[in-house]
Amino acid sequence: METQTVTSFGRTKDGGETHLYRLENHRGMQAYVTDFGASLVRLLVPDKDGRLTDVVLGYDDASGYENGGVVLGATVGRNANRTGGAAFEINGVAYTLDKNDNGNNLHSGNDYYQKRIWRTEAQAADRITFVLHSPDGDQGYPGALDMRVTYQLDNENALSIHYEAVPDQDTIINMTNHSYFNLNGHDSGSVLEHRVWLNADCFTPADAESIPTGEIRSVDGTPMDFRTARTLGAEIDADYEPLRFGGGYDHNWVLKNNGRFAKVAEVTSEKNGIRMEVYTDLPGVQMYTGNFLDDEPGKGGARYAKRSGVCLETQYFPDAVHHDNFPGPICRKGEKYDSRTAYRFLTE
Repeated sequence: METQTVTSFGRTKDGGETHLYRLENHRGMQAYVTDFGASLVRLLVPDKDGRLTDVVLGYDDASGYENGGVVLGATVGRNANRTGGAAFEINGVAYTLDKNDNGNNLHSGNDYYQKRIWRTEAQAADRITFVLHSPDGDQGYPGALDMRVTYQLDNENALSIHYEAVPDQDTIINMTNHSYFNLNGHDSGSVLEHRVWLNADCFTPADAESIPTGEIRSVDGTPMDFRTARTLGAEIDADYEPLRFGGGYDHNWVLKNNGRFAKVAEVTSEKNGIRMEVYTDLPGVQMYTGNFLDDEPGKGGARYAKRSGVCLETQYFPDAVHHDNFPGPICRKGEKYDSRTAYRFLTE
């Protein structure tokens, strides 16, 4: 384990220098984040016996993140998730995006925020702020902005992620973190025995291309009901159309926090006693069970197979710009986009 707060994280293909930053709290929990993509690389949390366990999938250096295609630990923006038809309108003006997902747009196209070097603005032992200037027209979106992402590790073993930006035109902003969690350890295999609770009565069904239909459907009597905690594997392969379309869980749940920063989910490993609580002020969460991981080469020689991590991506609903009944992802000129998500770790 590095003793320095900052170490080299390698160079990008075009020679850009990247860094790895270590955050630590008074209880020994550690988070490692990089200025390449403002990505979360390692997250070491104590298990029930006090042993530190790295609970996020990742790569050894910047080249892994530059070459990787499964968005491990990434800060995703300007608009996370999908936009149907890779096009939208704001104020009667049409905008087009990269078609990088079956004719749709996923995670804002090929010029990803997570494939860029962010500027380090401020740093302390327990927090760091990265800044990315996103000009007007970046990725196809109107308006320039400076996106700030602050990671902070508190003494309650919570890693919080704070997003801030003020656009100079009306635009879409919908930021998320795409970490894959495995509470048994990043290299420990399947997460299907993890128990999950979601504070959601409904989800948003999608078509075969993962674009929401606009329906807000009750989870009652479906494999999407996590209002009582149960294992991910209990019904992940059920004969239910949304699960067939997604190859497992890869859906947006409608949270009951009413715009307040509140606990919206829990994930528990009974094997080592680690429990993760998820807090957010955003209206939705995409739970994705790594259905398309396929022997991805990871850190420390790990190989990440299908369903070896679970993502809980807090967000505005996918394709919200096309559905008037979904909470709106448009941030108006001069208004502040200000959102927080936190992952807190306890032991059973």
